Amino acid sequence: MIPGGESVQLGRDGRLRHLLTTEGLPAEIVLRILDTAEQFVPVSEREVKKVPLLRGKSIFNVFFENSTRTRTTFEIAAKRLSADVINLNIGASSTAKGETLLDTVYNLQAMDADMFVVRHAQSGAAHLIARHVKPGVAVINAGDGRHAHPTQGLLDMFTIRHYKKDFSALSVAIVGDVLHSRVARSQIFALKTLGVPDLRVVGPATLIPADAERLGVRVFHDMQEGIRGCDVVIMLRLQNERMNGALLPSAGEFFKCYGLTAEKLARAKPDAIVMHPGPMNRGVEIDSPVADGRQSVILPQVTFGIAVRMAVMSMLGSPS
Repeated sequence: MIPGGESVQLGRDGRLRHLLTTEGLPAEIVLRILDTAEQFVPVSEREVKKVPLLRGKSIFNVFFENSTRTRTTFEIAAKRLSADVINLNIGASSTAKGETLLDTVYNLQAMDADMFVVRHAQSGAAHLIARHVKPGVAVINAGDGRHAHPTQGLLDMFTIRHYKKDFSALSVAIVGDVLHSRVARSQIFALKTLGVPDLRVVGPATLIPADAERLGVRVFHDMQEGIRGCDVVIMLRLQNERMNGALLPSAGEFFKCYGLTAEKLARAKPDAIVMHPGPMNRGVEIDSPVADGRQSVILPQVTFGIAVRMAVMSMLGSPS
């Protein structure tokens, strides 16, 4: 948890000022984001895929950590709202020459930025920026260290609601590298806020946080038991780049125990949906026949992600 993160993202009037974390985000704001995204889904089906809500606004994608998928969907979302989008070339940026994070932001802010979409390897980077931008400038956390990835969590909530309608009777299992996953944390906080009564995390003891049960989840180390009777199975990517030391014997051993196969999926409900935030490691976290099968909603997640990011940007860019 980043101290004070919840208060920074809400204004005194209770409206969303920044989106930094799903932790502490009121249910009414989460639902408003999902409802607003619902209105944006049809925009993708139009001949002209644009609405004028953020015309004249300048949105800076400030990615200090690589992510083609996330950056691209934010860029598409901003352009569909008619905003001007500036992608910062981190490899050639002043931070590579020794400039501090805040000095970089101050200089971009001097170019009349209205919104920053920030991805950074250090937990808390987006919160730091949010505390130092001018009033009226919004910050969206596009992933910070192991801490949070709120728009991914929200697009996953949108996907679950689209297929399952009601959160109040669901069993949801989050499987894999929970320890290193900012996505998992964002999902857990959002699912609890929306009233999911049975939330499980499944994985080897080395990849489950020691205090996981404090978050209100049930911990399983046997995957077949962990996903038994579930409505939703969310697979996570193995975050090899964040691991220190040998937390796994091998990718093959992980797949044997925790990779999602049709045989394991049969333990979940027959109409269970399969999700993955991407990018997928086929044959490690998930078997190809499952990833491409009838229960997979992995590609719709990507499509819905554009609408959800449009919703967040529109709420921050025109809060009235």
